[in-house]
Amino acid sequence: MMTNRTMTAAEDSDAELVSCAIAGDRDAFSRIVERYQILVCSLAYSRIGHLGQSEDVAQETFITAWKHLRLLREPDKLRAWLCGIVRNRTHKSLDRERREPVHAAQPLETADDSPAREALPSDQAISREEEAILWRALEQISELYREPLILFYREHQSIESVAAELELTEDAVKQRLSRGRKLLQAEVQAFVENTLRRTAPGRAFSGAVLAALPAAPAATIGVGTAAKGTAAAKSGLLGAWLAPMIGILCGIAAHWLIVRAAPTARERRVKQIAFICFWAFVLAWCVPGQFAIRALGSRFQWSDPTFYAVMAAFWWFYAVIIITWGTVIFRQVLAIRRQSEETAGMSQTTRTPFKSSRRFVIVAVVYLGYFFGLITIAWRAYDPLSAAMIAVTMVALGLWNLRQTRGKAGAAIIEASAAHHVLVWGVMLLILNWRLDAWLAAHRGISLVEMHRLLPPWIIPVLTLALLVWFGVLTAMTKPKLPHAGQKCHT
Repeated sequence: MMTNRTMTAAEDSDAELVSCAIAGDRDAFSRIVERYQILVCSLAYSRIGHLGQSEDVAQETFITAWKHLRLLREPDKLRAWLCGIVRNRTHKSLDRERREPVHAAQPLETADDSPAREALPSDQAISREEEAILWRALEQISELYREPLILFYREHQSIESVAAELELTEDAVKQRLSRGRKLLQAEVQAFVENTLRRTAPGRAFSGAVLAALPAAPAATIGVGTAAKGTAAAKSGLLGAWLAPMIGILCGIAAHWLIVRAAPTARERRVKQIAFICFWAFVLAWCVPGQFAIRALGSRFQWSDPTFYAVMAAFWWFYAVIIITWGTVIFRQVLAIRRQSEETAGMSQTTRTPFKSSRRFVIVAVVYLGYFFGLITIAWRAYDPLSAAMIAVTMVALGLWNLRQTRGKAGAAIIEASAAHHVLVWGVMLLILNWRLDAWLAAHRGISLVEMHRLLPPWIIPVLTLALLVWFGVLTAMTKPKLPHAGQKCHT
């Protein structure tokens, strides 16, 4: 279904317009802008609350889309792609404002004398006072209800159009509109309705976008400009992969230090085999496995809820394997260490505690490997408070580990370290249950309610509970058997 501002079914589809625009057809891209300008401007305005700034962000969105049309692998999903771009641009705009709150400020004594810039269509339609009143009324409403309300009045009160644009059912749109209207004060409702109608972008907006476009989209521009766009895309990809790779490298370094610290040749061999098998699995799962899941999703046209459900199962199975591996190896290494301690003529290094410097390096690298990825995800999701809390938790747990293992050696230090690893896994699971849905919502640029529609909030807690049950069963199954009453213990 299409809005009254979009083309009829007999005209070109999104995929056809994208194909023509990639070939350099500016008229085709102009029709894309006209088709989606109300949606893009409304999404930006719903978050920013300033008409001029929201239209600036909307223009940036279309210019970015023009430059990177070639990167759109599924042209029939143009609308969702544009929504993702505008949400990301809005996040960045608000983030810049938070960092530089007086970036565009002027001295009061010069404000009246400065020449006014050419007003955008929305600035010409309403006064600043009207705009201020409009946003004061709208900002009191949750974004869940504000977005469809803005679209409804800008789309000439078409519930069908709003449902199509936001990919919701018409019943859901009706419910949100009803709730949104109730939240508006009665005395400003008529004002809001009329003002929103007058602020809808028209031909002047699409003309401004076309005037600002480069000569051609990324598919046909010169090598230098194309390389610049490619570099930007690669930098985003690099940022997405750098954090987990740093965590993996820290884990490899810590594991290798632990292998080298093994006091006996037998224990060292077991740890070396475990080291190779473990990291071969981790690297194969985290890198090719991720690409395989995404390729399957693209191949079979998974919906977003299906993709998130499969991805949750993918990482849950990964956690099951890691926990199983860790428990089995811990039991085996502990048995070897105890046997070595009971053997006459054992090496003195078996009982010698680690040097403080080596313990500090191992603990620091291990905990950085555990928590660096979570800290980075929180930071990239515009959640610096959570990132700081996770960092403080990481340092506190690391210092506690150093204190609890100080002066210990042999089996005692293995048991103490294992207890701390269990604690760390528990803390990480708590963090994921606490903030993962919010981080995913911020990453996609959608509300938490919409994220819960894609990934129901009960999935992560249920998978966590299943993981804890499996760990309990595994611990009971691998618990060493006590000798019978008549059996002598080696001394």
